[in-house]
Amino acid sequence: MKQWLRTQGGWWLAWLALTAVGAVWIARAELAQMHQDFETDVRIAHRLMSQQMVQYDAVLATLALLEPSTGADHPEQRLPSVYSSILRVQRRDRDEPWSDGAQAAALAAAEARSRSQQRAELAVLDLVHGRYVLVIGATPFSYALDIDLAGSVPWRDWPMNPQRSPVRLSLQRDGQQLVLQPGVPAANGWRFDLTKPLASPSQPFDLVAERQVGWGELPWRGIAGWAVAIAVLLAGLWAAQRQRVARRRAEELLRLGQVARLNALGELSAGLAHELNQPLTAVLANAQAARRLLDDDPPDLATARDAMGQAVEQARRAAGVVGRLRRVIERPEAGGEEAKPLVLQEVVRSAMHLLVPEFTKHAINAQFDATAQAPVRVQAEAVALEQIVHNLLMNALQALDLVPAAERRLVVSVGRNGQEGVLTVTDNGRGIAPEALPRLFEPFFSTREGGLGLGLSLSETLASGMGGSLSAANASPRGARFTLLLPLVAPSQ
Repeated sequence: MKQWLRTQGGWWLAWLALTAVGAVWIARAELAQMHQDFETDVRIAHRLMSQQMVQYDAVLATLALLEPSTGADHPEQRLPSVYSSILRVQRRDRDEPWSDGAQAAALAAAEARSRSQQRAELAVLDLVHGRYVLVIGATPFSYALDIDLAGSVPWRDWPMNPQRSPVRLSLQRDGQQLVLQPGVPAANGWRFDLTKPLASPSQPFDLVAERQVGWGELPWRGIAGWAVAIAVLLAGLWAAQRQRVARRRAEELLRLGQVARLNALGELSAGLAHELNQPLTAVLANAQAARRLLDDDPPDLATARDAMGQAVEQARRAAGVVGRLRRVIERPEAGGEEAKPLVLQEVVRSAMHLLVPEFTKHAINAQFDATAQAPVRVQAEAVALEQIVHNLLMNALQALDLVPAAERRLVVSVGRNGQEGVLTVTDNGRGIAPEALPRLFEPFFSTREGGLGLGLSLSETLASGMGGSLSAANASPRGARFTLLLPLVAPSQ
């Protein structure tokens, strides 16, 4: 499980990081679009309201330019029927007071300012109820418009739906405000706001816009799509990497197999020479003895027959030795290498990496901590050392086949012992029988049915050739432990 987490953790972190970056980018793009739409709608609303306010200025200016009417005909009184937002029109002769006594003082003050500024002036403001009075001072008459501000909003051309739009719009002046549309409040998220004064000096209202964007308004479908796309992409890359790793592992195992066949051929030749020497010598001696006995006069047929029988038995023994060679070993490319400094932990980690599929297949919990010790640098031949480690791991794998899957343990450790680097491979299999322990490294000796008995013999020969040693012992409470000793690299190297 830990090994799986180490292997997969990097890919999960990459997916999380890329998903987070993409989600932020998509959210920022969506928020930027929302902000742009917000400003566009507010600017349209500002222009419409400004046009309406300027229209009132134009109405008053037009009234101020009208020729005085005679009699009871007051044309300005027809304005409320034309403009529904104009509730009432007041006219004051210069020699008369304003007819609205409650607002007379405010109207007179606004009229004075109007004459001074040569423009219409705001007289009475009641934004809470959406009303205000606009005054222009002129000769011979001054005029005042009682305006319904709420009714001045041109809803027909309005860029937003006032009931459903999330934008809150209000007109504000002197601490008073009139809410044009309530908007949709949000508990948290992002806030947009914009304040623009209307383009009318006589009606200096501020159009205040607010927009609250909640988390629920983010483009979660787009973010989910991005996350799925990244997952598919990384899954493809992960599968491609696994294929590359599997291909490299197969190539490395093939290389080790070729080297093993080369070394095994040499070991096999030495073993065959040793094993065949005695029976062939016996065959030759018995054949010569039988020939001498047959040359005697009279020939000693019984003794000659016995000598020939012994020759036959020795020939069968030799045939049995040759029969152990099950297949023809292909000729690998010749070549060798010199000993060089190697980090023992790196060699072990590489060998265990090649055997990951085998560990998984056999449900073996292989334990090795490459960081538990400082790097152990040994003087060895790279291929030979790889072959030894590979053989020891395979030997442990085969020993654990006889143990229930839940109990299988394989522990590899690296350390130092004086001037030697130490590698131990320990399994909790059934161990080594006492009678087999002295012969464990003999060629063709195997405790496994069908085994050639060359792996450990070859490993011991390779270790000796590099100035080291390979030994075996039973572990406690059960299992086997193989110990490889190799000379450490000199401090000057």
